[in-house]
Parts: sequence; C-alpha cells; structure tokens
Amino acid sequence: MCELLGMSANVPTDICFSFTGLMQRGGRTGPHKDGWGITFYEGKGFRTFKDPQPGYQSKIAELVQNYPIKSCAVISHIRQANRGGVNLENTHPFTRELWGQFWTFAHNGQLTGYQKLDTGNHRPVGATDSEKAFCWLLKRLEEHFVTPPDDFKTICLFIAECCDELRTMGVFNMLLSNGEHVMTYCTNHLYWITRKAPFGTAALIDEDVEVNFQEETTPDDVVSVVATQPLTMNEVWHRMKPGEFNLFYFGQQVASNSEELKDVPFAEKKPGNQAPLEDSE
Repeated sequence: MCELLGMSANVPTDICFSFTGLMQRGGRTGPHKDGWGITFYEGKGFRTFKDPQPGYQSKIAELVQNYPIKSCAVISHIRQANRGGVNLENTHPFTRELWGQFWTFAHNGQLTGYQKLDTGNHRPVGATDSEKAFCWLLKRLEEHFVTPPDDFKTICLFIAECCDELRTMGVFNMLLSNGEHVMTYCTNHLYWITRKAPFGTAALIDEDVEVNFQEETTPDDVVSVVATQPLTMNEVWHRMKPGEFNLFYFGQQVASNSEELKDVPFAEKKPGNQAPLEDSE
C-alpha cells in the first residue's frame, strides 16, 4: 500500500513539517520506497515535484523540505508499487484539466477489474489502477454535469457516489483537489486533524523534529492535514470510517457524511487575503 498526505489552509502555508515525516516512511521507517510526489497549488497554477526514488534518499525531496513553498492546498503521496512499474509516469499525484481548473488526485489501495473502466477522452499515461480510476472519475464528472454547478458541495456528493463504486473494486483511499477544495474519501486508513488557535507543540513520529505552532501562526490561521496514518505523536487525529468523505475549504471542514460532522455548514466564500504563515505546517 501507499501513503497519502494532504493539506488545506486559509493562508498560504508550508508543509515542510508533515512532509519531512512522510518522507521518512518512503523507505526508512516504512516500505514505501517506490517513488513519491507532491503538488502545491498557487492561485490557478500548481507546482509538482516527483521522483521514482525512495523519498528518504531523494535529493528532490530534500530540496522540497528545504524550500518552504507556501500553498493553501497540497496533495502528496509515497508509493509502494502494486500496479505498474516503478517509473515517473506511474508516480502520484496525477493532475488533469477539467472545467478550466487543474485537478490533482492521489490514491492509496489496490483495485481489481479496473481495466474495464471507461475513461473516454481522459486517457491515462501510465499503467496504474490509480490513474485509470482518476480518468474514469473525470469522465463521470464531465458527463454528469453539463456545466459545473456553483455549489461545490453538489460536486462533492457526486464524487462520493463515484468513490462508493470504486470501493466495490477494492481498497480506495483518495485525496482530490481543484486548488481551493481538498476532498478525502476513505476505505480503511485515513486520518485528519485541524489546527487552529490555541496552537500547541507537535512532535513527529518518524523523525526527531518538533515545532511550536504558536510561534509560527496568528490566531486567525486554520490548517487541516490529512494522512494515511497520524504523523505526530502528541496530537489527536480523527480516524475516518469506511465510506466516509470529508471536504475541506481553505482549512475548514465544510462537508462530510460522518454522523458527527455531516451537518457542518458549507462555506461559500473564500477567506480574505492574510499574511502567509512562516515555517508551520
């Protein structure tokens, strides 16, 4: 299996702390040695860094850790290959254009019978079940919505229905973003945490690194992080249930089918511009 890492924030934020922990699982503290990738959104554009080498040994990963790119939406992945060879075209995350937006997708799990998925004009480049599922999902979105609805919650609910279908084919844990929203879907292992005032200190599980978020934030900052397994040892992470989805919008959790969270109001407006966060998440 692979591992996922996602972030949604209300101010441009770096993910160096969590990314450092994830990269240790890329061959040092975990078996996910078959490549890694990360996508940062900046406005309508994005930056992607990928390497089919183990994350903990990757010079490109070292560059990302030392170059704190700030973003409001991030998708990252470390790979333990089960479908497709260990090469760049099979390395997550995958990005495609739909409705004039760049959509980024990463998947943890293994699907059977995925070869039969009809992807239409959204053809995969590599040989993974993950990219095939992503292309199928884009085709379903394009067919279902003649024009994209203004309310993203409507899109989210349809995506969740599609994910329910994919879950019948095997393990399907997913992160998906269009640069403003970050959506999660769980089959077995996916956790999330939202950090906001009052901030505390967090210590990584996989590396001897600790950060005091109170020194790096303002009282208005909100940052949500999603991961396959908790990355810190002294914080409370929420475990998602099978079939659960969550939607984050600039740091806030705005939609969910969890019994505890399904009545969370959906945010319609983007938060105002704020000063970027320094060396936090």
